Amino acid sequence: MEGQRSIRNDLILEDTTLRDGEQSPGIAFSKEQKIAIHDLLVAAGVRWLEIGIPVMGGSELEAVKAMLARGSKATLVGWNRGVRTDVELSLSLGFKAVHIGLPTSNLHLEHSINKSREWLLQGASDLIKLAKDRGAFVSISAEDIGRTEISFLQEYAGHVAAAGADRLRLSDTIGMLAPHQYGERVRAVREAADIDLQCHAHNDFGLGVANTLAGLEAGARYFHVTVNGMGERAGMADIAQVTFSLKYHYGIDLGLDGPTLKVLSEYVAKATGHRPLPWHPIIGHNVFAHESGIHVNGVLKNAHTFEPIAPEEAGGTRRIVLGKHSGRATVRHHLEAKGVMTASDDELQQCLEIARERAVNNGGEVSMDETLEIYGTVAKGSYATR
Repeated sequence: MEGQRSIRNDLILEDTTLRDGEQSPGIAFSKEQKIAIHDLLVAAGVRWLEIGIPVMGGSELEAVKAMLARGSKATLVGWNRGVRTDVELSLSLGFKAVHIGLPTSNLHLEHSINKSREWLLQGASDLIKLAKDRGAFVSISAEDIGRTEISFLQEYAGHVAAAGADRLRLSDTIGMLAPHQYGERVRAVREAADIDLQCHAHNDFGLGVANTLAGLEAGARYFHVTVNGMGERAGMADIAQVTFSLKYHYGIDLGLDGPTLKVLSEYVAKATGHRPLPWHPIIGHNVFAHESGIHVNGVLKNAHTFEPIAPEEAGGTRRIVLGKHSGRATVRHHLEAKGVMTASDDELQQCLEIARERAVNNGGEVSMDETLEIYGTVAKGSYATR
């Protein structure tokens, strides 16, 4: 497909569950939880992790120190405000990569940090030099790109590139851009400056994944994701969704382990107290579940009919659900799983009618044990009338 030709083959996924993800309102990971999430991300094959905000101090600082001390294969990134003492602290802790968060829109400069564009340009240069003089990989933001003129984004990109920054993060801070708009900005900045770009797309309009892919098509190399798509407000691009989209839509395999991503999703869900919706793409409980009679009939013959990817690839489990919309094939499947191989078509139909009503009354699916119990009642009734 056309998109395949435009995406580079040296992409770098960076997970920010431990920074932007934890900034979800009402979420707070303990030191132990942050370490466990770090370890699972590394086990899944993630090699760049933004792990927190050292200047917060307290348990956050202790968790950051503990993760740095693990000596994992991943590049760990410390997030900093555009403040010299923040960056100095991260460097003193031994971070080999630091990120400097700075806004570029007039709205944010004037109403969020009360600074001018002149201050922004000088401050960015000074902080980049500070970190580069210490040998660090330096990432820097252009925050709120949706409300920053493209001409200034280009000027800013050229400025931070000349100052020595290794990467420019293009942050759609409030998720306001459509994919073509995000891609336009990435493309314009790429044409204006020789610096690696990173996608950071929030999901306020449900476009986090689409905008990330649009940014990669436009030439970005790095991109941000989080586990379960968590993050500020409506969250941001989901790690599993982007990973599998790249593999299946663009032929780019990042080498991440799908089953470990599923374990990671479950762990984060438990740690946050928020499970993804059953229909959450890739890792939701219903992604490989089938109830509709037509779907079940197809899947039992050939799983590819109604499954775009194999369950085991994503750590999922195929489930054949008996419910209101089921057909006789599901009843037969349930009974055969319970060892009943001789049910007649008439018995299957009677079981189906009872099961459909029970599903409505239960407000949910009918289990295999319930299916067996229904069959027992039907079989006794039919034998009694013979």
